[in-house]
Amino acid sequence: MKTKKISSALILMLTMLIFCSCTGNNEENKEYTKDIFAMDTFMTIKAYGDKAEIAVDEAEREIVRLESLFSVTDKKSDISRINKNGGQFVKVEEDTLDLIGTALDYCRETDGALDITVYPILREWGFTTGEYKIPDNERIRELLELTGYRKVRLGENTVLLDDGTEIDLGSAAKGYTGDRIAEIMQKNGVDSALINLGGNVQAVGTKPDGSKWKVGIQDPENSGEIVCTLSVSDCAVVTSGNYERYFVGADGKKYWHIIDPKTGYPADNGVISASVIGKSGVMCDALSTALFVMGTEKAIAFCKAHREIDAVIITSGKKMYVTEGLEDMSAVSDKYELSLIKR
Repeated sequence: MKTKKISSALILMLTMLIFCSCTGNNEENKEYTKDIFAMDTFMTIKAYGDKAEIAVDEAEREIVRLESLFSVTDKKSDISRINKNGGQFVKVEEDTLDLIGTALDYCRETDGALDITVYPILREWGFTTGEYKIPDNERIRELLELTGYRKVRLGENTVLLDDGTEIDLGSAAKGYTGDRIAEIMQKNGVDSALINLGGNVQAVGTKPDGSKWKVGIQDPENSGEIVCTLSVSDCAVVTSGNYERYFVGADGKKYWHIIDPKTGYPADNGVISASVIGKSGVMCDALSTALFVMGTEKAIAFCKAHREIDAVIITSGKKMYVTEGLEDMSAVSDKYELSLIKR
């Protein structure tokens, strides 16, 4: 069977094309950039100003620290310890408790379209191991019995899972990390920075010349093309798509890694790409996955009810739905019929 996992470097180049410029050579416009590999992806942090190097180096240390807590494969991480001790309260760090609590809030808010307990199903499909396969229906039914975000309970500084339940924070960890890095930038007096965590983009302020950052949204049907370009500042842009990690089975069908928690199969409800734009990285991360899983009608209804986010939703029916707050986007491809989500 054919497999494909687009590298994070390619995601950086194609999924989110960042157009940035630096004017002059004074201290305010001094640029410092660092490339980092963490959380199984390539990351780039670019900051401007006389404190840029200090802030970026601190951000790198924070990424490493958070990965040591959130990694599902590191045997010493909080998440691994939680997963190995189902049925018992496990003491965790404050960040772990905070992220799990936030993720569970979005699980509830999206009526389970986001669910952090689908990890055993992802593993069964091979998306966590690279050993891809199509599970039989009976095995999927068995694993679904172990999933459900209500099987996760939080104490004052502890987490308890039902026996057999396991969690993975991959749908929220990079967004949480992006928020933390943005805080580090602001703490160090950096008011112009661009954070790219393997496609999760977080903009701090504007470019040094005062203009907005430009972020391109990839065509989910053609990795070499951009369907639209957004002008952003002080916000996050996160996309979930069916092109990011997938394999083609012996049956010739494409199977991607975003699992519908209700079925245990890759979400196939009409949405092929969902981008969320908002002030919070963890919110955008979680909701981009949820909108993808919801399908077109429910995703549009959710956007109408939640003015705190903007969104670009692309469907298999060649339509692109865009919230009202994004009317100033440019370079829209004529491949997709554009519809405005009015609120």
